[in-house]
Formats: sequence, C-alpha cells, structure tokens
Amino acid sequence: MGMFSDLMNKIFHHGAPESPANAPAPAPHRAPGTAASPASSPVAAPTSTATATAEPVDVEAILNRLGAASKEKLDWRHSIVDLMKLVGMDSSLTNRKALAKELHYTGDPTDSAAMNMWLHKQVMKKLAENGGKVPADLLD
Repeated sequence: MGMFSDLMNKIFHHGAPESPANAPAPAPHRAPGTAASPASSPVAAPTSTATATAEPVDVEAILNRLGAASKEKLDWRHSIVDLMKLVGMDSSLTNRKALAKELHYTGDPTDSAAMNMWLHKQVMKKLAENGGKVPADLLD
C-alpha cells in the first residue's frame, strides 16, 4: 500500500461507525428443535468501502472532528505536516519526500517549503478524485 493510499484510508475510514447494512444479519428466529431450511438461512451481506459508496466522504468534517479531539493545535487546512500528524502518520521529511515521489513531484525535493505546499494541494486534489468531498478553497 502506498503512502497516499494509507493517508486516504486513515481519513476515509477514521472512526467510521459500522452501518447497519454492514453489520452481520441476525439469525432468523426458529422454534427449538427445528432445522433451518435453505431458504431461511442467512446470507452474508455484501461489504462496501468508502470509495465504492455513492456518497462522498466529507473530508473537512472528519479532519475538523479529529482536530477538535487533538491535544495539539494542527492546521490541516494549510500544512501537509499537520495533516499527516492529525491522522496519525509520521510526517518526517523522509516520509514527505516519499509521498511526493509517489505523487510524481517534479520540483526540487530539497526545497521542503515548496514541496510541502505542492503536496498539500496534490493530496486534497487526490482525495477529491477518490470520493472525498473537499472544500473548493483547498482545491485551488
């Protein structure tokens, strides 16, 4: 799994409550001593992923909720470092360079400020492309 996939999964699946559609179906009630017929046997419900759902994942709401629960004041809206920290990822320069390489950064990786700004915009764009609802001001 790539770094971006890991980041996306941490956002899209963070604290997602199990929906009733994904919960195991309760066993049908039968009278004691009777056998289940094939027609009454429970069938496993299909599972879904955040990217397969029709509704976009509200990235802003999830990150705001994580930010409110964080002991640190993290500016995920402007900082890739803070965004990575907020979702529990190592935000070291080495990891940011690896993420930049994965996302095909063509700039100078030794200019960490420029790389960080590019990374943040690229991550927001990629989240939107993969089913995330990202505020328009973060996609510019």
